[in-house]
Amino acid sequence: MSTMTTWQVPDNLSNEQAIELAYSLLEQMESNQLTDNEIEQRIIDLAKSKTGARNFLGAYLTSNSNLPDSPSVRVINALKSSPEIVSELMVKNLAMSTTMAITHRRNNDEENAQGSDKVCQRSAKLIKALNLDIIQDELNQLLNSITTGEGEYQAFLERWGYDQEQLQAMATKVTQVLKSGVFLKKE
Repeated sequence: MSTMTTWQVPDNLSNEQAIELAYSLLEQMESNQLTDNEIEQRIIDLAKSKTGARNFLGAYLTSNSNLPDSPSVRVINALKSSPEIVSELMVKNLAMSTTMAITHRRNNDEENAQGSDKVCQRSAKLIKALNLDIIQDELNQLLNSITTGEGEYQAFLERWGYDQEQLQAMATKVTQVLKSGVFLKKE
């Protein structure tokens, strides 16, 4: 097992540093080089910043490993340590992977389409596992922007120039996740 003393996330984490740390962490997780506590703490350290969280989730969700198919309690707990950052990123991962599958299929690139499908499935599963009210709010805001052309996610939708088919697929996926029952209020 490695020691935590070699792990350091810089205060002003650059995108390049975040990518390197994310892939290094994932490699160590896959090869069982870390304790559960180390895994959780390192993800917490990365998830403190949007750059760190975005790059960890990018590496994690696109990994060839089976780890993201059954997220561990430690991964879930670590991601819950930064609910605002992680919630927005998870909603965007769900939306973008849904639309990229369509784009790849339009380009007759079934291999990458299947990769996008896998990221979408993993994103939905992780959203359900996180079960945060803030994610439900973010999903509803995205759905509102898709259906009204206004709101919190409108700039995101315009930035990526999604067409009607992509927006419809996104709305369908978001609705499926919302209706999965995971966000029903706990008594």
